[in-house]
Amino acid sequence: MQLFLVDGIGPFFKRAPGRRLNWSKIPFEFLERDGEVDVELLAEIRAEFDTFCGRVSAVGFNAISLDDVAHLARWSGYAPRLSAKIEVYRRELGRFFEIAANHGLDVYLTTDIMFFVPELEAELGGNVRRIGKWLATACAQLLDDFPQIAGVILRIGESDGVDVSGDFLSRLAVKTPKQLRRLTETLLPEFEARHRLLIVRTWSVGAYHIGDLIWNRHTFDQTFGGLESPSLVLSMKYGETDFFRFLPLNKLFFRSSHKKIVELQAKREYEGFGEYPSFIGWDTERYRDQLAGARNMIGMSVWCQTGGWTKFRRRAFLERSAYWIELNTEVALDVMRGASVGEAVRSFCRRRASTADSPELIESRATHLVELLRLSDDVICELLYVDELAQQKLFFRRLGVPPLLSVYWDNILVNHGIRKLLRVLVEDGPAKIRQGQAALAKIEQMIELAPHADAPIVDLVFQYHTFRILAEARRYYFEQFDETVCRQLEQLRDRYRRKYDRHYEVHLDFRPLKVRSVQIQRLLNLIVRRQRGYRRLDRLLTLRLLSAIYPLLRPFSKKLVPQFARESAMGVDTLFR
Repeated sequence: MQLFLVDGIGPFFKRAPGRRLNWSKIPFEFLERDGEVDVELLAEIRAEFDTFCGRVSAVGFNAISLDDVAHLARWSGYAPRLSAKIEVYRRELGRFFEIAANHGLDVYLTTDIMFFVPELEAELGGNVRRIGKWLATACAQLLDDFPQIAGVILRIGESDGVDVSGDFLSRLAVKTPKQLRRLTETLLPEFEARHRLLIVRTWSVGAYHIGDLIWNRHTFDQTFGGLESPSLVLSMKYGETDFFRFLPLNKLFFRSSHKKIVELQAKREYEGFGEYPSFIGWDTERYRDQLAGARNMIGMSVWCQTGGWTKFRRRAFLERSAYWIELNTEVALDVMRGASVGEAVRSFCRRRASTADSPELIESRATHLVELLRLSDDVICELLYVDELAQQKLFFRRLGVPPLLSVYWDNILVNHGIRKLLRVLVEDGPAKIRQGQAALAKIEQMIELAPHADAPIVDLVFQYHTFRILAEARRYYFEQFDETVCRQLEQLRDRYRRKYDRHYEVHLDFRPLKVRSVQIQRLLNLIVRRQRGYRRLDRLLTLRLLSAIYPLLRPFSKKLVPQFARESAMGVDTLFR
């Protein structure tokens, strides 16, 4: 492997206002004041960026991703004020590129397909052919103007969330494999001529025909089959869905001879955002060993900051509080370069040791940290997830069903609907209750180990109080209904809120859902499948009919989908496109 890529957006959140933030890309709206670029703020951010680049370069990364093409590409059709703002961004972000280059980091620039302002939308509309030609010109211009840019990363299957504001807003424009193939073919000559890389991410939230690109071999072949270029790189998440556990390695890594990189997430957006240990070392080691049989694996991409909507704000390689994120990031890099997990953890401990620490002390810390991380792995798999559910392969329309249903970002959902679903999908509920209690005891062991591992105890105490709610929720899910359990959950939630300013939001709703378990089972059999490929029923019902009638169902979805889910990301409507 030769490309070791890390995302560099953390410094740009230096003074981001508000409690709940969208970490999907640089928050450009917060970099401006009264409609103008805040160059004083960018100067402060630049100093942090220099620190960030120095630290990630020192541990072995050689490339960094930054946002985005939209705020750097010139076009004569923009309004004068926007064109002037783009010139400021070109000057200011060009300085960031120079800092990265000074630290030996190549820059990769991201772009959604496609970003719009009214003038650009009037010019291009939804015509992918015109979008491709426009974007090819824009990319050629940027590659010529900024020699530090080693390539561009295309995000075609996800766009800006419903809560994003600013000059440029993106929406999904690529809807079919044919359109993505044509777009790629249009862009590639500009990259080939300049010996730069065009990295196409196969991730998608499941919208439109292209929405199953991440796992469907037929869609993959229609898009990339026979499309060969030294400048083309495919970037794939390790599994067939988002960054969850219990996922087998994506088989498409073995499907073709295209250059590929594997995406990993160090700041686990579904597993605490770095507020407590959610270690990925052993999963990474397993995926690395399996990828040894894949052709043309040229590197990895680690998301150390990007992803999710949350009030948690730990920023990797900038703040001492980001211990667990940095641990994941550094260990993932070392493991992908060939180290064992034990060796990678020892290297992490050596890098954090003071000159006064003896080799024996460092080795002792590493030994205790590995033991702590073994326990933390168990806790995540046995209490954050319901493992019996997470091990099931379930698909709805073009997406794999997340193996984590009752926790989403920094929200814990305890309601009668989740209770009904879990009681249908999990056979041995009492065993899951006992497993949860045992996992709590493992967190207590982790707290005892933390001083010997030189790890932050306060994070483990926070994890214990958070996971105690999860353990108690299992009694509500799997025991006979008891109002005492409901009151206990309410008391735990209230004490938790008082104790922590930044915490998981615990959504309790014990109102009964007037539907029987047998009806839920029948509905699941109808719209959810246990195989990767589509059934005839899926092609007729879930892919076509549900898409057609969803506008009629939207009022009912508002009753079933939590408000935070409707107001974050791309909204539930995306699932039915």
